[in-house]
Amino acid sequence: MEQRILGRTGRSVGVVGLGAWQLGADWGEVSDADADAVLDAALDAGVTFIDTADVYGDGRSEQRCAALLARRPDSDSVFVATKMGRRVDQVPENYNRENFLAWNDRSRRNLGVEVIDLVQLHCPPTATYHDDAVFEALDEMVAAQRIRSYGVSVETCEQALAAIARPGVASVQIILNCLRLRPLEEVLPAAASSGVAIIARVPLASGLLSGRYDEHTAFAADDHRNYNRHGESFDVGETFAGVPYGVGLAAVRELAGVVAPGVAMAQFALRWIIDQPGVSVVIPGARSAVQARSNAAAADLEPLTSEQLSAVREIYDRLVRPYVHERW
Repeated sequence: MEQRILGRTGRSVGVVGLGAWQLGADWGEVSDADADAVLDAALDAGVTFIDTADVYGDGRSEQRCAALLARRPDSDSVFVATKMGRRVDQVPENYNRENFLAWNDRSRRNLGVEVIDLVQLHCPPTATYHDDAVFEALDEMVAAQRIRSYGVSVETCEQALAAIARPGVASVQIILNCLRLRPLEEVLPAAASSGVAIIARVPLASGLLSGRYDEHTAFAADDHRNYNRHGESFDVGETFAGVPYGVGLAAVRELAGVVAPGVAMAQFALRWIIDQPGVSVVIPGARSAVQARSNAAAADLEPLTSEQLSAVREIYDRLVRPYVHERW
C-alpha cells in the first residue's frame, strides 16, 4: 500500500486506514469476534493506521485495538490514534488540563500502552481552538511522554484552519468525501503548506457512498443513521455527511454512472479522496473482514481520470452543495 507521512508526527502510514467507530457502538451490534476479524483483515491488507476514540462504546473500541496490539507480532508497525472529549458536556471549560490527564490515563489503560501515538480533541467547542491553555496542556503531555503527538478532529472548515495555525497540532481530522467538497478550497492547501496531516473521516458518508442503500433500507434502532438523521444526538454532519438522505441517494446514483467497470462504488469514493492533494490518510470504517479488505484495495486502483473528477464536482455542485457547503 502507498505510504504517506502523517504530517508533523513524521510517521509513515498506509494511505487507507481504518476508522474504528463501528467496532465500539452506534452502528448496530458488532461482536468482539467480528471486531477482531475486521482489525486483523485490515492489517493483513496493509492498513497501518487505526483511528478510535474513548467514547466509541465507552472504551470498547480502544479495548479491541489493545487486543489487536497484544496478539499481533507485526503490531510495531501499527499507528493507533484515539480521541478524547466527547464523554462530557460540550462546554469549553471541560477542556482543561485536569480532564486531559484523566482522559489520557483512561485511554492508555484501554489501549494497553504507556504512550499513545496520537491523541485528538474530539470535535470540541469552537472556543477551544482559541484557548492557549488547551494547547499548552497538550504540549505538556507530549513533553511528559504521555502522547507522541496531538491533533484535532473538527466539524467545520473554520475550526480546521484555526487548528492548523497552532504550531503543535500534528493533524486535523475532517469530513471529506464526494458529498463534502468544501475542505478542498482552503483547508487542504493550508494543511499542506503547514505540514499538518489531513485525516479524511466519514469518507463513505455513513455508507451512502457504498451504493448499497435505497429508500427502503432500514437501520437498527441503535444505529446513528436511524436516530441522528436530524442531529438529535450529535452534529448531523456525522450522519450521511449532513446530506439529506434522499438527496444523497440521488447523487450516488448519478456518481455510479462514472465508476469504472469492476470497481466497487465505495472503492471509487475512497480513491477520489486519496487523489486529493494534501490528504494523508482516509479512514473508512468496516463491520466485516470483507469490507475491510475491499476498502484497503482502493489504494491499489489507478488514480481517477479528469473526466471522473469533473463529474464528481458537477454532481456535487448541482445536487448537494446547497445543503452542506456553507454549513460546515
